[in-house]
Amino acid sequence: MKQMKNFCCKEGFQARTIAVVQFEERLAAEYGALSKQLKAAADYIVKNQVDTATRSLRSISESSDISPATYSRLARALGFSNYEELREMLRGALGRSVSNMTDKASQLQAEAEMGDCTPFLNKQSAACAANIGQLTQNIPQDRLQKAVRYLSNARNVLLLGSLSSTGIVEYMAYLANYFTSNWRIAGRAGASLGAEISALNKNDVLLVVTKPPFARRTIEGVRAAVRMGAKVIVITDTHSCPVLAEADTGFIVATDSPQFFSSYAATIVLIETIIGMLVAGSGKAAKQRIFEVECLNQQFGETWNA
Repeated sequence: MKQMKNFCCKEGFQARTIAVVQFEERLAAEYGALSKQLKAAADYIVKNQVDTATRSLRSISESSDISPATYSRLARALGFSNYEELREMLRGALGRSVSNMTDKASQLQAEAEMGDCTPFLNKQSAACAANIGQLTQNIPQDRLQKAVRYLSNARNVLLLGSLSSTGIVEYMAYLANYFTSNWRIAGRAGASLGAEISALNKNDVLLVVTKPPFARRTIEGVRAAVRMGAKVIVITDTHSCPVLAEADTGFIVATDSPQFFSSYAATIVLIETIIGMLVAGSGKAAKQRIFEVECLNQQFGETWNA
């Protein structure tokens, strides 16, 4: 129970986030090239971060039914000098991974029964601040600029997000449509996702926001877009995202939260950054369109004027 309380303190949460994100960034870069056995070892570590950080290699090997030599090979494949160096990166983790919403809800209730008096606002704010703090450390500027270049040069940009990511792509489309007319949301209001994907080609971009549990339509939509030759940008929160390796560029954004749901705070910061970079490089045409949209919004009475 003490672990649960520590997990929610600001320092513990930040330490866990830093360790996990750095490990997953390394893992995402190499995951596609790993053997089946090394992937199994990597997946076990991601799902059992605290055990990995605190238990011996022999114990981890017995629990996972994966040989110690496999974990050592994985460490070297990810650029660590040995398994102990990998383990050291994860030692800041102070709480056991929670696998799904039900488990997280149970954790919240258990903490309430224990009399945890830490305000929910404090917990959530600390988690969001830690997630956002990792953006500058774990998203290389050249990768960000590459994504912005793809979007800026695209004939059309199609946004795809399902389940909890639906509102995020809606927000991104809202911002983009102020300064450009070639962005749209895939499968919106009864539109056929297949029809929209089939119209993509090498001059187009599909931008996807997808977090666990992954929506089947999103995963299949990405794979279809790849077959059509479109450039694909994926924003997710884990190396094990089924389509991350198929993307032309991708971002792993921390979504850690003491609540039963994942936090999108850092994801919103990332997409707002992308939009800002696009406007900054769009010249007079974008500025003029924003002015015209604002004028029409007032004309149509969509905005309140005192």
